[in-house]
Amino acid sequence: MRLEEYWGVGPKTRETLVDELGREAAIRAIESGDVRALADAGLARGRATRILRRATGGAGMDILSTSDARSAYKELLDFAVEHAVTQRAADRIRVLTPLDGREAMESRLDDVLAARDAWADLTEEDREAVLEAYERYDERDGSEHAAVEAALALLEAGVDSGPFAAIADLEAETLAEAAEALSALDGGRVRDGADEELDRLRDDLGAVEDMDANALAVIEDLRSAGVHDAEGFRQSFEDHVLTETDATIDRVRDAMPTDATDATDFVGGTLRALRSDLTEAVDEREQTVASELEETLATARDAIDRAVGAVDDIALHLSLARFALEYDCTRPVFRDRDDAAVSVVNARNLTLAAHDGESVQPVTYGLGEHGVTSVPAGVDSVPSRERVAVLTGANSGGKTTLLETLCQVVLLAAMGLPVPADRAEVTPVDSLVFHRRHASFNAGVLESTLKSIVPPLSTGGRTLMLVDEFEAITEPGSAADLLHGLVTLSVDREALGVFVTHLADDLEPLPPEARVDGIFAEGLNPDLELLVDYQPRFDTVGRSTPEFIVSRLVANAGDRSERAGFETLADAVGNEVVQRTLADARWTTGE
Repeated sequence: MRLEEYWGVGPKTRETLVDELGREAAIRAIESGDVRALADAGLARGRATRILRRATGGAGMDILSTSDARSAYKELLDFAVEHAVTQRAADRIRVLTPLDGREAMESRLDDVLAARDAWADLTEEDREAVLEAYERYDERDGSEHAAVEAALALLEAGVDSGPFAAIADLEAETLAEAAEALSALDGGRVRDGADEELDRLRDDLGAVEDMDANALAVIEDLRSAGVHDAEGFRQSFEDHVLTETDATIDRVRDAMPTDATDATDFVGGTLRALRSDLTEAVDEREQTVASELEETLATARDAIDRAVGAVDDIALHLSLARFALEYDCTRPVFRDRDDAAVSVVNARNLTLAAHDGESVQPVTYGLGEHGVTSVPAGVDSVPSRERVAVLTGANSGGKTTLLETLCQVVLLAAMGLPVPADRAEVTPVDSLVFHRRHASFNAGVLESTLKSIVPPLSTGGRTLMLVDEFEAITEPGSAADLLHGLVTLSVDREALGVFVTHLADDLEPLPPEARVDGIFAEGLNPDLELLVDYQPRFDTVGRSTPEFIVSRLVANAGDRSERAGFETLADAVGNEVVQRTLADARWTTGE
């Protein structure tokens, strides 16, 4: 295959990859989703990521039919990346795409949930040990030694199911010996600290080399100590060498020349002979130790190769498992295409959960022929017939958040990942049309929006429409007509869809296959903030709440004239309701 056949690889990029990696290595990097290899070759990491997404999951990327759908997808990857245990795992998460086929989705879910359960069962101490091993793995750029250490840490922590099964039957003792041998060897050389005898010989050689470099100073020191006759000098020099090294007395005496003509000749000759002898001894001992270490590695080679091959995959699944645990994610149930549905019970919006944690109110919602029969207390039973809904209600009522939550659930399920809900049912879709509210009121925006959200409905595949306040991009009269047409088209094409709007009354009559749901504001809290029940009520039109907003403006008016102006608005929206709202807020605070 030619490099130019991959999406995003033009002549310039091809030349860069071939020059830095070679053609075959570049193709292997692309096929394996190796972001680091492409980045090291000179590509910007973002560009490398985009190329690999298309190369490894082009069909999945085609599901993302709008720029908002692609933005939501990238945001989900960012949330998951925050829990990556290695940089390599983070890179692999960034190139995850929606999968092509339910079998692939189920397979990844099996691995991620098995990893989640195994990680949840570990003690905090074992988790720290595994994370530290992966940190060292990252620092050493995924070296063979670091991979074996990481596999050993996983074995010692006791994880042996799901994705960990690849190393579960490896012997910890064998891996420990291999890790020690790999730590001791450096390109065929034996590192310091690997063998006590070799370290001693190297220290002796170093000390002799230092003395040889300063031979005249050694002679001067001996003479200044009052040693002048030959025999006394010989004995003093012998004592000095034995003090400075761990060399045996026989080795030192064997190195002393018998025909030296003076002290300089004697000292120099002794040190040269001793250097030669110790160098030979170092080389011989190093060769012996290296052979023993290489024999250990040869015996453990299968275990090492299996560890190296599995550690990256385990890091990916472990990272996704930590993401799933952080947001209490569960396995989605996949519905057949003939019984299309998207439903959630107590779903949490990840964008809010990442910032607000426990304060996020979960929502229960459903489209199509789902199987949700048990709902949380206080929630209406979820209709299980209409595939299309018009969602109405108060400003700041959570309508957009609900769309985003459904989008997140569907995307995570499509990527084979657990979803942030107590229960979810999802029919895999061919096109995801997610359109956020864009307050740009011109013909160009209207045309471009229609060109992005209508064609997916015409492809013949299963489409999910999540459209927010379509009326924000054109005048209200035309917006109602166009939105009615979109709802009708979605019904006709058997799509699933939620359309957020404030124009519900203008859409009547809707097709019988569509329903209207509503979100309601309930008043003001003691801080005069809007109280909203974010859980939609089904088959009910939600109403805007200008009286609550006007009530807050009246209460917060800066002076008498400003207050009078807002009280005029209170008369317009219903002064009795405004006064009751303010009274309720004051009663709550005890004023």
